[in-house]
Amino acid sequence: VITRHGKPAGVLIGFETEDDWLEYRLENDPRFLQRIAKARTSLRAGKGVRLEALK
Repeated sequence: VITRHGKPAGVLIGFETEDDWLEYRLENDPRFLQRIAKARTSLRAGKGVRLEALK
C-alpha cells in the first residue's frame, strides 16, 4: 500500500514475469495499438501475406 500523508493512496501490484509486464505495456501503448489497427485494416483490404504462404 502506498500512503500519502499517512493515509492509503494506492496499491502497487507487480507482474509475475517480465513477459507479463511487456504485454501490459503493449496493450496500453497508443502507438502500438494504432499500428495493430492499421495492420488489421490492411489485411481486411487484401494486403499482406498469410503466414501459411511463408512456409
